[in-house]
Amino acid sequence: MNILVTGSNGFIGKNLIAELKNRQYTNILEFDRESDLELLDDYCQKADFVFHLAGVNRPKEQDEFMKGNFGFTSDLLKSLKKHNNICPIMLSSSIQAEQSNPYGESKKAGEDLLFHYGKETGAEVLVYRFPNVFGKWCKPNYNSAVATFCHNVAHELPIQVNDSSVLMNLVYIDDVLEELINALEGKENMTDHFCEVPMVHTITLGEIVDLIYSFKKSREDRTVPDMANVFSKNLYSTYLSYLPEDQFSYDLKMNIDERGSFTEFLKTPDRGQVSVNISKPGITKGNHWHHTKNEKFLVVSGQGVIRFRKVDETDVLEYFVSGDKLEVVDIPTGYTHNIENLGDSDMVTVMWANEAFDPEKPDTYFVEV
Repeated sequence: MNILVTGSNGFIGKNLIAELKNRQYTNILEFDRESDLELLDDYCQKADFVFHLAGVNRPKEQDEFMKGNFGFTSDLLKSLKKHNNICPIMLSSSIQAEQSNPYGESKKAGEDLLFHYGKETGAEVLVYRFPNVFGKWCKPNYNSAVATFCHNVAHELPIQVNDSSVLMNLVYIDDVLEELINALEGKENMTDHFCEVPMVHTITLGEIVDLIYSFKKSREDRTVPDMANVFSKNLYSTYLSYLPEDQFSYDLKMNIDERGSFTEFLKTPDRGQVSVNISKPGITKGNHWHHTKNEKFLVVSGQGVIRFRKVDETDVLEYFVSGDKLEVVDIPTGYTHNIENLGDSDMVTVMWANEAFDPEKPDTYFVEV
């Protein structure tokens, strides 16, 4: 199958082509504004499906809206008709097509042209009126507030919000890609005359900004955003894609002494905390118990022993652990416990606790095993 993608270097186009290749679609005909129009004619002869994503969002002159969104669509359809090619064609339109402004009017003109083409030729036409689309590779300071906010916050640049109460309807790029490939395979989601992406997020501009700033702060307080919230998860992935390339890494606070180190890695409000403990050879750490706090220990390097004793009994239990055989050891409540490095090198243990450490309520009582 030959798949023509116009606007191939644009935000949706780049993501779509990448996903088409992931799904083993190899005959992709890429056309962008820098391409030669003669190439378009050749592609229109070969195409078995057209993703028409090319368009103008922020031209220097208003008349470029109509030229880019209506005029190019007209050229595309004329070329298809020239070769008697009535393959299905998908059009990327906008909810702005319902508005009386130069951009919306140009999008509406493109829609009407395509619908007329479908009636005239019998070709299947699929028109998507996209709301705001967000995700990786979207150009900041262009046509997406989300892209601009993510870029500016990540680069410590100011942002401007005129009205934080404005409601935004957004679709995530991965959901757009899923729907477009469904359309390619004849499984589009259509309502009345228009196709649409099923998953739409509605949220205020202020809430979006607050989330993005919280993502930036999460490095400082070692927290993880709410991944159970689909929008928060997708927005966080988007934000990370705008990080400066020399700032992918960040430091953690290592609590170091002669015994080794203890470093908090991640904290969540509802899934506990993950830390990394490094013990020097011969060192024993712990010797405490908890009422409610529980933990999981995973030795990933070195070898040692984890000892337990129920606080009101004398019997000591031993679990020998090694990075050569990964196994998780639960630390039940009511047992004083310690961990000793039995090897000749540092022992590294990943530790999970069911709650983030609260110095006001540590729930930790020191008793020798």
